[in-house]
Amino acid sequence: MSNLAVLPIIIPLLAGILLAFFHNNLRISRFLSKLFIIMNVIVVVYVTYIVFQEGSLILETGSWVAPYGIVFVADYFSIILVLTTNLLSVACLFIAPKLVSDTKEKFYYYTFIFLLISGVSGAFLTGDLFNLFVFFEVLLMASYGLIVLGGDKVQLRESLKYVLINLFSSVIFVTTVAFLYAVVGTVNMAHIAERVQEVEQQGVLTTIAIVLFFVFGTKAALFPLYYWMPKSYVVPNPVTSALFGALLTKVGIYSIIRIFTLIFVEVEFTRNFFIVVAALSMIFGVIGALSTNDVKLLIAYNVIPSIGFILLGLAVFNETALAGSVYYLVHDMIIKTALFLLAGVITYAAGTSDLRKMGGLIHHYPVLGWILFISAFVLAGIPPFSGFIGKLLLLKGSFEGEQIVIVIIALLTSLLILYSVMKIFIHGFWGEKNEQLERKSTSGLLGPISFLLIFSIFIGVGAEFVYPYIDTIATYLLDPELYIHSVLKE
Repeated sequence: MSNLAVLPIIIPLLAGILLAFFHNNLRISRFLSKLFIIMNVIVVVYVTYIVFQEGSLILETGSWVAPYGIVFVADYFSIILVLTTNLLSVACLFIAPKLVSDTKEKFYYYTFIFLLISGVSGAFLTGDLFNLFVFFEVLLMASYGLIVLGGDKVQLRESLKYVLINLFSSVIFVTTVAFLYAVVGTVNMAHIAERVQEVEQQGVLTTIAIVLFFVFGTKAALFPLYYWMPKSYVVPNPVTSALFGALLTKVGIYSIIRIFTLIFVEVEFTRNFFIVVAALSMIFGVIGALSTNDVKLLIAYNVIPSIGFILLGLAVFNETALAGSVYYLVHDMIIKTALFLLAGVITYAAGTSDLRKMGGLIHHYPVLGWILFISAFVLAGIPPFSGFIGKLLLLKGSFEGEQIVIVIIALLTSLLILYSVMKIFIHGFWGEKNEQLERKSTSGLLGPISFLLIFSIFIGVGAEFVYPYIDTIATYLLDPELYIHSVLKE
């Protein structure tokens, strides 16, 4: 038993509480937020090192032995996502004073961010299905506070839609957990995985699996459940949008991967169904991105095909494809944060988010333009960037699984994703110099984005170093007995 497993949840939780007392003093709030996030990164890096050196860290709270008590599990898969969450949060907290107004910062902005980090980390680390629901609610309550901050009419409309759809899916989630408990008599995920193999009511379990996929698919913004997401993610300030785009949908797809590699492994119909959903998510997501001239909305729509790519690896379900899903998941969390922040900086510099009203920004902001150019290549998966490695593994795994049609769809989608982001560069940065455009300072804005971009490039260029860890995760996910034994100590 190790208390290290819960530190990535406790530190941001305590930070959020402490920062609530200093919400009116921005100087102290900003300093403490940076201090706490760096402290948390150091702790998470250490925990990640321990996990990959010694194996999963299990915390049985209150000394109640699993499956009777609440269990936190820092395994290969969960800890790598917690680490990524904290690294991208560093960039968001360092850029926040530049992109968020002082008034909004004083309305407990940093408290909400740390509660969001705590909830996301808890969702990744919990070993209990009911507590997964609890941490979903923690991160959602923090996101409610962040999304309504501002009070514009359009923001209120999208906030209501966002809150209602999440409340609805949460009710279905907790009801389904209750049904699952009635069937197997436990909510501990390792214990559920053990007992579903013994239950004769396979039809009931299949129904529960479908409903849980519906719940998590809604939160992950998969086709056809993504309709609520794009506009809800663009109405807050850019830092909030970046955190939402990087984290909230990823908790949904993480939950799908976790339960369908651990609990509902034998539900056979899911593989072909997942491939269809993945393909449609890619197609409709990129169509949405191509159809808009709003910079922020374009980036938001590009979240949807990325979730489709991640689901593809689970659908194919071999080691190469699963490694591709994990690789692409980490890559996408980082690059989506960078792109949402870039969209915010571009909107700030141009004074509008409408591409039809931009042009010639490269003359005023050359560094910003070329950072966007490189980010587009990273997102689309152009060699040797991180997106390429993830997609290469996914496509290779799909070939191994003889899924040729989805390979063609994935390749075409990748080209369209590149074009959609390059639209921002072509229409926003290319063209004649606009003499009427007021030159604004970008001091302190490009550093955090460059940090994310460098990290993303490292994952691609340094694939020889990174891939063995990702392959370890894929091998681990393919053998649910490893998780079961580490938690139940059988």
